[in-house]
Amino acid sequence: MFRTLSLFPRLPLSFPQRFCFATMSVEVKPWRPKFIPVEQSQITSISSSEAYRFSVVSYNILAQVFVKSSYFPHSPRPCLRWKARSEAVLAALRALDVDFLCLQELDEYDSFYKENLERQGYSSIYVMRSGQKRDGCGIFYRQTCAELVLQDNIDYNDLVESIESETNTSVINSGVPVGGGNADDEGTQVSKEKGAKEDHGDLNDPHVRLKRDCVGTMAAFRLKNFSQDLIIIANTHLYWDPKLADVKLAQAKYLLSRLDQFKALVSEKFECMPSVIVTGDFNSTPGDQVYNYLISGNSSFESAVECPDELPIPLCSVYAYTRGEPPFTNCTPDFTDTLDYVFFSPSGYIKPVSFLELPGADCPSVAGGLPNYQHPSDHLPIGAEFQVLKQ
Repeated sequence: MFRTLSLFPRLPLSFPQRFCFATMSVEVKPWRPKFIPVEQSQITSISSSEAYRFSVVSYNILAQVFVKSSYFPHSPRPCLRWKARSEAVLAALRALDVDFLCLQELDEYDSFYKENLERQGYSSIYVMRSGQKRDGCGIFYRQTCAELVLQDNIDYNDLVESIESETNTSVINSGVPVGGGNADDEGTQVSKEKGAKEDHGDLNDPHVRLKRDCVGTMAAFRLKNFSQDLIIIANTHLYWDPKLADVKLAQAKYLLSRLDQFKALVSEKFECMPSVIVTGDFNSTPGDQVYNYLISGNSSFESAVECPDELPIPLCSVYAYTRGEPPFTNCTPDFTDTLDYVFFSPSGYIKPVSFLELPGADCPSVAGGLPNYQHPSDHLPIGAEFQVLKQ
C-alpha cells in the first residue's frame, strides 16, 4: 500500500540576494545538469510495475528582445548575439533530454524553436503575449511519451475585464492594497523590461494596473504506454515588478482558478482524476505572498501570509519537497535569487523521484553572472522526474 507522506516543505538552503562573483570564465563549455535521485530516507519511492516515469523541465530561456548589452553589461558580447545564443539555447535543451520542456520568454517560436525541436522529436503548443513584447510561453512534449488531448490558454489581461465583479475585486485587492507594494519583494529584482512604457497611466486605476500582457498555457496529456490516466501541465510567466506585488498575487489566484476549471473539464470529459504540474517563472521569491499562496493548501506548512480564499488546487514545490528551494534560479550581479518553480498537486498517485541539479554560488559556471558561455540565459533550468501510479 502506498504511504501518504508529510508535505511539510524542507527549509530553503539559503536566500542570498546578491553574490560577490569571481571573474567570469571564458571557457566555452555548456553546463550539463543531471537529475539527482531523491534520497530514500527523505521520500518513500514509488516501486511498482504499475508505474510510469516522465521528466519535466521549466526554463526561462531569455527572449532575444530583452538581450541588450545595456541590460547585461557583465556578459561577454558574443554570448548575447542571436546566432550564437540561439544555438546555445538549443544545445542546452537537447542536453536536458526530457519529456516535457516548459519554456518562458520564448520568442522566435515559428522561425527557430518550433522546427528545430520538432527535429528532436517534440511537438509543441505556444501562446504569445499581447502588447509590444512578442515573447510567450510554450510546452514542448516528446511525441513518443505523450499525446495532447486538450489545451487552453490564460491571458491575465482578462482580469481587467472582470474587475467590476465583487469576487474579482476581492482577488485584486487581496494581500496588498492597489497602489502599494510587497515589502518582502521591494528592491529584489532588476528586470530586463527596463524602460518599458507599459506603466504609462494611473497605476491606482485597476484597469491600468492589471494590464501587464502576461500569459500562460495549460494542457492535458495522455501518457503513451500508460493510456488510462492523464496529466495536466501548466506553464506561465507572472509579472516582474516587485512594486506591483498585488498584481502578481491576482495573477496567481487567476491561474489556479482557471486551472481548477480546466481540471474539472478534463475530469468530466475523460472520466479521470488527472495529476497536475505547474511550472514557470513566477517572479516571486520563496516565502513571499505569491509563493505562500500557491503552497498554502499544504496544511502542514504555516504560511506567513493569510490567504482567505479557498485554494482551488493545493500545490507543493518539487525542490522544497525534496531538498529545499535552491539558493537561486536567476543569477546576475545585481540580483540573484529563486524565481522559478515546478509545483505539483500531491497525491498518492504522483511523486517526484529525482530533481534537476543546479550550480551553487561557488560554481565556476555562474561566476560573474549570467548569461555567459556556459549558460545562455540569465535563468537556470529546473526540473524533476515524476513517477505516476495507475489509478
